[in-house]
Parts: sequence; C-alpha cells; structure tokens
Amino acid sequence: MNEALQKAAAALGLSEYSRHIFLCADSSEPKCAPVETTHAAWEYLKRRLKELGLSGPHPLVYRSRANCLRVCTQGPIAVVYPEAVWYHSCTPEALERIIQEHLIGGRPVEDLVIVRNPAAQCSPPAAAGAAGLGESVPGALRRPEADSR
Repeated sequence: MNEALQKAAAALGLSEYSRHIFLCADSSEPKCAPVETTHAAWEYLKRRLKELGLSGPHPLVYRSRANCLRVCTQGPIAVVYPEAVWYHSCTPEALERIIQEHLIGGRPVEDLVIVRNPAAQCSPPAAAGAAGLGESVPGALRRPEADSR
C-alpha cells in the first residue's frame, strides 16, 4: 500500500473506530429537510462528538456527511454502522439521543429508527474500556484497556 495512503488512514484513526455515523447534511437539492436544518444537525454532530472525546485522532466514532442518503422524507436521515440502523428526524435533539443511547450506549433509539438492515451481521464493537461508557450494555462503546493513549 502507498505510504501516503497509510499515513492518511492512520491520521484519521480508520482502524480504531467502533461505530460510523453517516448524516444526510449537504444535499444539493434538499428534499428530506431544509438545508438550514441539515447543516445545523451536521454542525451539532461534529461539535458533540468532539466535546465528548469521541472523535479526533483516536476516534471511537467516525462521522461522514452524505449529500443524500436517498430517504427523501422526515430528514435529516442518518445511518449507524456496523449495526446498519437507519434514523429519521435527526435534529440536534434527536442526535443527542443517538449519541448517548446508540453511539455510546450500544442501544438503538427505537422511536427514531426507520429500519435495521438484517444483513449487517457484525460482532459488537470493542472490548472492556475506560471512561465508564456503556459498561453494562453488550456492544456499548469502550476503549480497549490495553490502549496506552
């Protein structure tokens, strides 16, 4: 593999994160929500993940802004992997619940779920960890204890 590509992947922590959230937040032709709403949701998601120490050079959660996730109603729309849980109405208030309950706690936010993709057969992320994040829930977000960061 190319050295520049390896460095870029390492700098982003691509081999370290446990969950990845995609948020429909930059549609060139917004249909699911007004562009102001999607941009506010994206800015909130970025800020909260950073405040909670979940993003950065050693992320537990990776985030990506999507132009359109093709569910053009009740947006902004988000999807969380590896569980492949799709969410509707992702306002800052809803995103806070998704962050706390699903991204950290490992439990999907049922009243916001559109659908789960049953083909997503991934094992739960990360082993036991620090910061007391979701200790009692299978699949809860945790940093490996052996991690020396």
